[in-house]
Order: sequence, then structure tokens, then C-alpha cells
Amino acid sequence: MIRLTKEADYGIMLLGHIAVQPVGRVHTAREVASLSGLPLPMVSKILGSLARGEILTGHRGVGGGYSLDVDPVTITVAEVIRAIEGPISMVQCGAEPGACEHETDCPTRINWSRINQQIEQALEQVPISEMLVATRGGLLEVEDDSSTKEPLTEQR
Repeated sequence: MIRLTKEADYGIMLLGHIAVQPVGRVHTAREVASLSGLPLPMVSKILGSLARGEILTGHRGVGGGYSLDVDPVTITVAEVIRAIEGPISMVQCGAEPGACEHETDCPTRINWSRINQQIEQALEQVPISEMLVATRGGLLEVEDDSSTKEPLTEQR
């Protein structure tokens, strides 16, 4: 079975808690942990990764925390995964060239590369706004292709 790490899954969920608030509002890790029900150390680690990946903006000092300064429609699932996990790849040699001693003569390498590209392209097509269902404050609304707003429903 192929799965994302729980950190990547939680990263999208945590962005859901932040995205329903006004753009630019600063959230502490403690606040986000309380809203999500996740342990503070895990939330802090994930928010830090999202800030290093330039999805969130980190604010230091008194009143510090993290803010989402762009519309969630502009952030893709692929960007979130890369910020938390690194390169998107089904096999190690796809993400880390030279990591496998059989890389140069591997008969499956080209096909794994094609598979990796297809998966990454699919994840690039999904904005996180389509993944998010707010736990507080109502459902997140996003514009569809016909320029109408439709509330999202939970799929979990």
C-alpha cells in the first residue's frame, strides 16, 4: 500500500484550520494544536516545515506564530507534500539520484520516473482549498470552473 506520511496528511488538515480565518491572521502553534486535537510538538514541527516551504509565514517574538498570506486556492497538495516530506517519489532513487547502487542498470527506473511524474502532476492539479473542510466557522467556499461558489462537503 502506498501512503502519505501522517505529517503530510495532518499538514493539509492544519492548513484547513488556518485557511478559514482571514488571510494574514497570525496563529500560534498552541492554538492550532488545540483546534486540531493534535499534540503540540507535532503541530509545531509541521507548521515549521510549512513555513520553511514558504506556504506559511513564520512570525517571531511576542504575538508570533504562523500566518497564511495567500489564498488557499493558489497552494497545491503537491506543494504541501514537498514542504513536509521533500520530493514526491514512489521509490528512493526517484527522489535521491545516486541512492541506489543499481540505478544505472535498473530496468524499472524509467517507468518509475514516468509514474512519479504522473502522480506529481495529479497532485499539482488539486489546490488545498478543495481538500479543506473547516471544523469551525462553516465550510470553506471555493470557486469552481463556472465561477459559482459551492461549499465543500467532508469526504473522510
